Amino acid sequence: MIDFHCHLDLYPQPELIVARVIQERMYVLAVTTTPRAWQGTNKLVEHAPYVRVAVGLHPELVAERHAEVEMICALIPNASFVGEVGLDGSYKGRASIAAQQEVFRRVLSTCAREGGRILSIHSRGAASAVLDALEACAEAGTPVLHWFSGTKSELKRAIDLGCWFSIGPAMLASEKGCGLAREMPRDRILTETDGPLGSSQGNPLMPWAVADALQRLAVIWAMPPKDAESLIAGNCRRLLGRT
Repeated sequence: MIDFHCHLDLYPQPELIVARVIQERMYVLAVTTTPRAWQGTNKLVEHAPYVRVAVGLHPELVAERHAEVEMICALIPNASFVGEVGLDGSYKGRASIAAQQEVFRRVLSTCAREGGRILSIHSRGAASAVLDALEACAEAGTPVLHWFSGTKSELKRAIDLGCWFSIGPAMLASEKGCGLAREMPRDRILTETDGPLGSSQGNPLMPWAVADALQRLAVIWAMPPKDAESLIAGNCRRLLGRT
């Protein structure tokens, strides 16, 4: 199983989550919300063979942590993965959108200068602006749009730009999310949870809850769950071959 967007360091007892991830032989991309968490998260997962850590600066935190753009740009040369980064145009993030755009541009240009990275990208309420930034810096690497919630026309544009998508149980709990998933290229889809920020029935999602996403994708794709799991695993291997 693959959880390509999970905040391992934010669980109350992250070491227990990591132990279960190791036991389940899961591949997990542990995204960070601030570059200050990158080294600690690497330490947390140092004995987990299939866990990778992304260096990030969450757009919702840019208003209070704008100065940390220098830190994330300094760490990118040592990181194969970058995330969570992007833009948030929701009510919560709208006031800081100009600062977010500046940070995102800096991150993308640093990735491009370093030869490209795999990026896990937040685009809630700002899909068009995220796609504008990606189009302006195509050398930044391979964008994986996490929990994409834009319009059908924005989705088409993202597909045309070569974006990948990570999909979790929370996204697939809505009719809109399932509709978007149907339109996404199957060979560019990965599973995620966004745990513990992502939740189901008020409970934080654990990494192994990607099994629920696989079940729902299997229904959408009209195939057995094992075939859906094999498809996602193949996608992940192909994406990682780019690093």
